[in-house]
Order: sequence, then structure tokens, then C-alpha cells
Amino acid sequence: MIDIRKKIEKLIEDQNGILRLKPAWVARDFLPPGKRLGLKEEEYNVGERGFICERWLGSVTKADNAIGPEDEGLSYLETFSNDNITLKEAVDVAGDIILGKEYFKKHKGLKRLVKIYDFNARIPFHIHQMEKDAALVGRNSKDEAYYYLDGADLGPHPETFFGVHPYIVKQKKYDILLPYLVEWKDDLILRHSRAYLNVAGEGFFLPSGVLHAPGTALTLELQEDSDVFAMLQALNAGKIISKDLLFKDVRKVDREKYGEKIILEQINWEENGDPYFYENHHLESIPILETKQAGAQEYWIYYNTPKFSGKKVIVEPGSSFTFKENGAYNIFIWQGKGLFDSHEIEAGDFSKDELFITYDKAIKPITIKNTGTSNIILFKFFGPEINKNIPMIKKFKI
Repeated sequence: MIDIRKKIEKLIEDQNGILRLKPAWVARDFLPPGKRLGLKEEEYNVGERGFICERWLGSVTKADNAIGPEDEGLSYLETFSNDNITLKEAVDVAGDIILGKEYFKKHKGLKRLVKIYDFNARIPFHIHQMEKDAALVGRNSKDEAYYYLDGADLGPHPETFFGVHPYIVKQKKYDILLPYLVEWKDDLILRHSRAYLNVAGEGFFLPSGVLHAPGTALTLELQEDSDVFAMLQALNAGKIISKDLLFKDVRKVDREKYGEKIILEQINWEENGDPYFYENHHLESIPILETKQAGAQEYWIYYNTPKFSGKKVIVEPGSSFTFKENGAYNIFIWQGKGLFDSHEIEAGDFSKDELFITYDKAIKPITIKNTGTSNIILFKFFGPEINKNIPMIKKFKI
């Protein structure tokens, strides 16, 4: 462990506080891939594991797949040597340096996860268990937020189902969903939900316990560091998925005692039946006026929660953007090329599109320079409580 810490310290010193990350690919076997992640055609199919449908960014979280390598979902550091060190290993042994002493002492890790998910069919209707239920199986809750990436094909079903029709909650008819779970034969449970269009450059904030079936837009997701869920839709993309996914994160004793009804007890009914769900969960890009500079603009794109936050930066050709942050973060370059501090960045080049900025570097001024002919579009991702001035959606109700 001491040896790894010394290597991490040397790497941070050599790279001036910035760690370059390798892409982490994640397979799923219950949906077809959208094939918009930049891989070669033959690289998407990974046999019995299914297809590469996700890329995880700055990840210390292992993908919870039934079949797959032990390190699936974990990000590796680019060490420019033969060392295979995951970001998780680095944080475990040198979290005080990477994340800052106070943050690491309080959170013991990153406490957030970033994904790009890329499916050619809608994800089945599901929930992520709330903290009280996730804790029963030794897991974390999974609040999450979406940003639909600009300039990408939206896929065949660019609309997401959220929640249930308000009357189900108002009249306490929760059991209306139960037969779909017991019979496990079709996708008609979706007729009790409402769908909202996936609009590029916009997104949604989704707390745990809310039913949702994400659409096919190429989605950049920021969430709590968990892979906990319960699938409630049997038929999807033309095939019946395993009912084991309904009970994936349910204790055996609860499954045996309550059967399918246990899942209904894990749903946040008030949030699901909100008649103003769109108004209370929709995320539009909010310009950050205090950081605006000539040829560059920064936006809040993930907000409405202290659990995580995120920004988008646009830098025009020939321009630069100088900023500093309150804590460690990772970045993903979606468009353009240039310099991030002294590091080359370029969208679409897997060796240059993902960085982690350690604490001591993050709190000092950094400059992004656009050396290309198109706008740089770059995203920054933060863990809990790093940003204190996060916008909050004003609750809409009559």
C-alpha cells in the first residue's frame, strides 16, 4: 500500500496535480447498444456479457453485472508505465492528497459516479432504492441527474417515462401496478406513467425511489456512487428480461415474505405522483454570470441537490477560460481540442478526453485554451458539498 501511495504522489507531482484517466467500458445484456461511444463496430459485442452500452468516467464504482471482469466500471490511471492502478486504489491509499484532507475525512471516497449511457432502446421502467432500502442490502441510494449530449443522434425513442399518473397516488391505488410485477409478461406498466421528450442540452434531476424508463438520447449522467436498482418492466426491446432484476437489491427474507409487493413499498409515492413533475425536476443550462469571459461561458447543468453538481464550459476557437474550483473534480471533453493547463485535450481521443484534477491543483487558477477550429465543450463533475452556491429549483405547486 505504501508503494502505491508513493507512486501516486510521484504521478501527481510529475503531472502537476492532474491525473489522466483511461476509459472504463461497461456491458449490459438486457438492451441493444446505440453504438455512439466511438468504439469500432466489432468492439461493442462482448459475447455472453452483452454489448458495451456505457462508459463510466472517473469511476471508483464496480459495475454490478452478473457476468463480467472484476474491474468492470473502474477507471484506471494513465501512468505512462506498466503500472495498472485504478482510481479507486489511488483514492483508497492517497485520498487525502487526491480529494483534500477534509473531504476525504468526511466522505471516505468520491461519493459520485459519472456515466455516458448509449442504448438503442428505452431502458426498462425501474427505480433506484432510497437510502433506507438500499442500506438493507449494504448499498447506497442512487439519486441521479441527466444531461442529453449536444450534437448526438437522439435514437429511436428519445422520451423518458417518469413517475405515475397523479390519480394513482392521490387515490392510493398503488396495487394497480402489482399485477404487472406478478405476471411478468409485457410492457403495459408504462401506460400508468407519463413520458417527457429528451431535448439535447437539457436534462432532469431524479431522486431515488422514482419510477423511470430513460429514453434513447445519448445521456451524460451524474449520480451517487451506486448501481442499485429494481426493474419493474418485463418486456423490453422485444424480449422478456430476467425477473431476477426485479429483486436484484431486495433481501431474500423480504422477497419470501412479501413477494412482488415489497417493491411497491420501496417507491417514493409522493414524488412519483407530483402533477408538476416536469417543472420540479427539469434541468436547463443556467449561465454562471460571475465566470463569464470573452469567448467563453460556463453553465450549471447538474444542480438541485447537495449530493453532487456539474458544469459545462464552452470555449470558442482562439479563446481561453481561466477558473478555479472549491475541490477536486474530473472532466470529460465532448467537443474540440486544446490545452487544459499544460495537458493536451481532444474530444474523441480516448487518451486525451478524460482528466481528474486533484485538490491542491483544483483550488488554484487553471486555464483552458482552445487551439482548434470548433468550440470546446467540456464538462466538470463534483462530489457532495463541494459547491455551496448550487441553484435549487423552486418547488412549483398550486
